[in-house]
Amino acid sequence: MREMLTGGELDVLTGDYLAELTMLILGRDRLKDPTAGYARTFLRQLEECLGLAQERGVRIVANAGGLNPAGLADAVRELAGRLGIPVRVAHVEGDDLTAGHPGSLAAHAYLGGFGIAACLREGADIVVTGRVTDAALVTGPAAAHFGWGPGEYDRLAGAVVAGHVLECGAQATGGNYAFFHEAGKVHEAGKVHEAHAVHESDPAARFRRPGFPLAELHADGTAVITKHPGTGGLVDVGTVTAQLLYETGGARYAGPDVTARLDTIRLTQDGPDRVRVEGVRGEAPPPTLKVGLNRLGGFRNEVTFVLTGLEIERKAALVRDQLETALAAAKSRPAHVDWELARTDHSDARTEETASALLRLVVRDPDQNAVGRALSGAAVELALASYPGFHVLAPPGKGAPYGVFEAAYVDQGAVEHTAVLHDGRRVPVPPADGTLVLRPVDEPPLPDPLPPGPVRRAPLGLVAGARSGDKGSNANIGLWTRTDDAWRWLAHTLTIDRLRELLPETAELPVVRHVLPDLRALNFEIVGILGEGVASQARFDPQAKALGEWLRSRHLDIPEILL
Repeated sequence: MREMLTGGELDVLTGDYLAELTMLILGRDRLKDPTAGYARTFLRQLEECLGLAQERGVRIVANAGGLNPAGLADAVRELAGRLGIPVRVAHVEGDDLTAGHPGSLAAHAYLGGFGIAACLREGADIVVTGRVTDAALVTGPAAAHFGWGPGEYDRLAGAVVAGHVLECGAQATGGNYAFFHEAGKVHEAGKVHEAHAVHESDPAARFRRPGFPLAELHADGTAVITKHPGTGGLVDVGTVTAQLLYETGGARYAGPDVTARLDTIRLTQDGPDRVRVEGVRGEAPPPTLKVGLNRLGGFRNEVTFVLTGLEIERKAALVRDQLETALAAAKSRPAHVDWELARTDHSDARTEETASALLRLVVRDPDQNAVGRALSGAAVELALASYPGFHVLAPPGKGAPYGVFEAAYVDQGAVEHTAVLHDGRRVPVPPADGTLVLRPVDEPPLPDPLPPGPVRRAPLGLVAGARSGDKGSNANIGLWTRTDDAWRWLAHTLTIDRLRELLPETAELPVVRHVLPDLRALNFEIVGILGEGVASQARFDPQAKALGEWLRSRHLDIPEILL
């Protein structure tokens, strides 16, 4: 927060504190303390920076209110009073639908930006919200500043796209970027040219501490994505494209205020660390709001056996047979038992660690006893009676609760979206006036394929970047290329069938492919790969963050002209 306030010009500082998993954590906090349920880290940051923000005339908009935005607003007022800083604090509420979803720990609708806009128009210095869409933190201030109304879909869609780029902070400025090793270069339309480097003598140094992104918004809905001068990282067409593909699906990106057409976005390099975003078209939002449901799914436990040296497969088979026998003899075998052998071992290894493989056992059950003593006892009692070299990374505990995330939908009019102003007035925020049922976009025509030529077996990642992430039980992988020729090849080569060949975990799952020619990108939605969501930790990579990097590492025949 301090870095953004002191690094350069700023009108509004936003903060995105919520994720699907965060809502579950805050729900558990609220069980222990009814006055809790908001992100306390926001208050700690504000204590240091509130005076700075007031001096510089910067307004602050954050969704740190979580499950208790009114409680956070009161806490901010108390903090401001203690510091002697006069600020006007408002909040947005109406997203909490937990009472209407029995059995949920937290059920919250994703609200749009017009509640935030109402607070800002009435003079709020700080606006805190509960569950709003990530992009609402940008659409709200933009609507307030430019006077946009609910029906100005193209302008709102432009702000949604800018908000989506900003929402994950440094992911737009080179964080988690597929081509981080090319830190000193910018790629645009197939051309490679030297970019302005923060550390000219060591271009890679720019990624040691990327700065945070900011958007210069314009009244017509266009924007420039950039960052404060002198901060690390990189803003180019590639970093912005990567973030645009993150946790999205098809060409229609639906929200409560507008459905943004991702297939209309045009990106151009507008100078060093500046990317212009324009051409975004918007449509009426859908008639329903998404609701995130978090509930306790049961209890889980795990143990990782270390298998060293020779006969790894046989050692794994022995201990697995022993544990399965012990669990079967227990009073209640866990409902879900998952084994995964990671062959991290190397032949003739120079260290014991690199000579070892990891066998991971994860159990889940509604009954804590079924994943507690039954597992820990069986695992520990094998310590002197199993494979040679037996040891585990850590002994299993008594089992811990895990959560389940699900999505539901309610009519826009079923939610009492309310702006609670700094003077206590309550302003109802009406639902969208016009709506449009969401429907898929016809796949655009593909470019002409590359002419035949010599190929070489090589990793996909030499010609394509990727960014992957989670949405409940589903994952997405967005891939893009930096040249037109690479796009011609990728669009025809990476079909759904080829994806399933490269990622065998997806072979039996529904997969949807979306084509975004203006971004030279493909976006794949993989349904059900994450089980019951991140909190259930059903998979080695429960949020699918590295799914795209796995895909980039797979080998296939690539035209030599692209290499």
